[in-house]
Formats: sequence, structure tokens, C-alpha cells
Amino acid sequence: MAGIRTAVVMFNLGGPDGPGAIEPFLINLFSDPAIFPLPGPLRRFVARVVGRRRAKTARAIYDQIGGSSPLLAQTRAQADALQQVLGPDYRVIVAMRYWHPLIEEAAAEVAALAPERVVLLPLYPQYSATTTGSALRRWFEVAGFERPTDIVDAYSEDAGWIEGVADTVAEAVAKLENPRVIFSAHGLPKYIVALGDPYPRQVGKTVKAVVAKLGLTDWAIAYQSRVGPLKWIGPSLDEVLRQAAADKVPVVVVPVSFVSEHSETLVELDIEYRHRAVAFGVPAYERAATVGCHPAFIKGLATLVKWNRA
Repeated sequence: MAGIRTAVVMFNLGGPDGPGAIEPFLINLFSDPAIFPLPGPLRRFVARVVGRRRAKTARAIYDQIGGSSPLLAQTRAQADALQQVLGPDYRVIVAMRYWHPLIEEAAAEVAALAPERVVLLPLYPQYSATTTGSALRRWFEVAGFERPTDIVDAYSEDAGWIEGVADTVAEAVAKLENPRVIFSAHGLPKYIVALGDPYPRQVGKTVKAVVAKLGLTDWAIAYQSRVGPLKWIGPSLDEVLRQAAADKVPVVVVPVSFVSEHSETLVELDIEYRHRAVAFGVPAYERAATVGCHPAFIKGLATLVKWNRA
């Protein structure tokens, strides 16, 4: 452990590592005040009720990808790739918000390393209080030590991120003739945006940069993963796919707010929305891969880590 000057804490959402973890994962998720802004005791009660009710549906989703989330393995691969670029003065540590290794576990690991400096690196290119904000708040709640700490809170227009996305889009576009490129981001309730959340604005910045890099002329932004009775930002991916069907154009769907494959891409986009697109009459449907360990993306993260030097 000697010689570790900088600990880089790489945050992601987390996911159940088996069927038995699905309900507690959901309870952790819904216990987050950024998700359910209710008083503590009431929020925890609601989280248990909602988590139990949604567990059956969630199990059916995860059953389609082997019964667990691949997110941790992919995040560890990204951490290993970043570690290789950063070198021995750095130690990259994975911290998940709602399942193991939890942020508390990562904080304990950082404390044991006793680095000179800490960099907090959420794997959310666009900032939202519900993702990056939640992870950072939890970190500062549980990190019981003081070290110079820098935060990479968003990188919606970072050159490495944009290059990685553009490459995955170009690969998918090449499979179809004159497709419409639909950039699909995770949805967000309207009330959160009304409070000043910059997420949809930063999603737009990512899309604008990719569109400019590739010279796209037929494209759209959509939002997926709506849950519950709240009003959500739009347009929904369903709406945009219906329009593509009406226009009789094939589509490439791009997961523009995700850096790894998980249930929202492997089930929601690859299975559920593909079936809907066929039902709507979309001529052809392709899905661009997430950036994963794309070298430009990883090098971009390394530059951001080094740039945020105390």
C-alpha cells in the first residue's frame, strides 16, 4: 500500500449479484432521499413496500440476462483499464451506490490506503442529483477521514467520452441504410428538473457534440425507463419510435447516458423496445453499444483525474 498518492473512487449505481439480492437492492434504491424525498422513517417504510412489490417484476427482468446484473464486472473492468493508464501512484477503487461493494466499503478501503489525495469519479457523464449528487452526498456522509478531495462531477462534452460514443454510433449506423439516430437517456421526473437539475441540458450537450463529430442530419433525443405515476421529461422513446415508424425510417438507438451494459440496455433497449419498434412498424432497429473500456473514454477519464489535481 505504500506509495499510493491518489485514490480514485469510481462510482456507479450497482446491481444485484444474484436473485436473492434483488429485493434488498431495490430497498436500498428506494431508501435514497434523492429518489424518494420523504421524511426518513416514512421513506424507509415506503422503500420496503415498493421494493417488495417490484421485486417480482425485477426478477423477471434479470432472468433474461442470467439472473444478475453485469454492471459490477464491467465497472471493475473499467477500473482496471483506468488503473493501467494512471499507473502505480494511483489506486482505483469501485464504489456502488445501492449494492456491494457499497460506498461505505470503498470509504473503508480508502481510509486503509491513507492516500495523499482522493478523486471522486462518478461514471455518470451527465450530472443529476439522483445519480452523481446522491453518490457524492453518501460519500461525504460515510467517509470518516479528511484528505484533499477533488470531484469530477460531469464530463458531458469531454473529448474522450464523445469519441467513444461517436465510434459506437458509427459502427451501428454502418449496419443500416440512412437510419435515424435516436439518443436515449434515462428518464427523470419533471419536478427534479424544475428544481434546477442540469441533467437534460447536459444530455443535450453530449448529443450535440456527437452529432457534430459524425455530421448526423437525422437524429432525435428520447428518454427511457419511466416508472410510476409521476410526470417525466420527454419525449419518451416510445413516442420517438412511433414517429420513426410513421416516417418509415430505420433507427439506431444510442444509450447516451450509460457507460456500461446493464438491464436498461440489455433488456429494456435490446428486448423490450426492439419488440415495440417492430410492433410500431419501424423498418429496422439497431442498438449502439455502450463505451465500456473504449480506449478514448478511459484515457479521457485519466486526463480528468489528473487535471483535478489539488
